Amino acid sequence: MDLKTEYATLTVDDGSSMRAYVARPAAAEASRGLIVCQEAFGVNAHIRDVTERFARQGFLAIAPELFHRTSPGFEGRYDDFPSVTPHIRALTDNDMAADLRAAYAWLTANGGSANFPIAAIGFCMGGRAAILTALTVPIVCAISFYGGGIAPNPNSPGLLNRIAELRAPVLLFWGGQDKRIGPDQIRAVTEALHNGGKDYTNVEISEADHGFFCDARSSYNPVAASHAWALLLAFLNTYTSPASAQKK
Repeated sequence: MDLKTEYATLTVDDGSSMRAYVARPAAAEASRGLIVCQEAFGVNAHIRDVTERFARQGFLAIAPELFHRTSPGFEGRYDDFPSVTPHIRALTDNDMAADLRAAYAWLTANGGSANFPIAAIGFCMGGRAAILTALTVPIVCAISFYGGGIAPNPNSPGLLNRIAELRAPVLLFWGGQDKRIGPDQIRAVTEALHNGGKDYTNVEISEADHGFFCDARSSYNPVAASHAWALLLAFLNTYTSPASAQKK
C-alpha cells in the first residue's frame, strides 16, 4: 500500500510547539486514528516504521515527539541509554498529557468522520504513555508494550492510583525474560486493573525480553513480535470497528 508521510507541527496547550511524524494511506481516507507513543529513544527510524505499518492497516497514525521541550528531533542510540535519561527525567506527566491531548486533537481534526475512532499504542516509555493517553483523552482502546512506570518503582510514582479514571480497554504485553520490569510490577498492574473492574487483556510471552518488538534492538524476538502483532491487530480491529465507534 502506498503511503503519505509527513511531519506535522502541533500546538500544545502549554504554549509549546511539537513536531509529530504522520503516516496515512495515500489512496483512501483513513478510517481510524492511532497515537504511537515512542520509546525513550525518540521518534526514530523504528518508531517511524511502526507508524507506517499501522498506516498500511488503514490508520491515520501520528507519533508525537515527546522530548520536544528538551531536544526537538531527538533520536538516541539503543546502546547509549545514559544519553536519553535527562530527557526522561525532564518529562513530567502533565507535560506528556498535554502532548497527548495535542496529538488526539490533531487526529480528531484530521480524521475522516464524526465517529472517527482513535486508539493509542506505545513501547517501553511509550507503553506507560499509552496508558496515560487512556487516562487523558477519550480513546477507544490502548496497547502497552513492556510499560515501565505504570506500577510504582524507585523512579516513578506510577499510574495505578488513577486506575479509577480509566475508561478504555487495555492490552498489555510483557516479556517473561524482562529484568527491568519484574513479576511484582506486572502483578501490581493486573491486580489494580482487576480490583478496579477494568477491561484488560494481559499477555506475557515467556521467552521474550524487554524490547522484544523492536527489530532494531538486540533483544528483538521475531517469534514474540509476530505473536504480538497478530494479537494487537485483533484487539485494534475489535475496538476501532465502525460498530464500536458508534458506541463512543
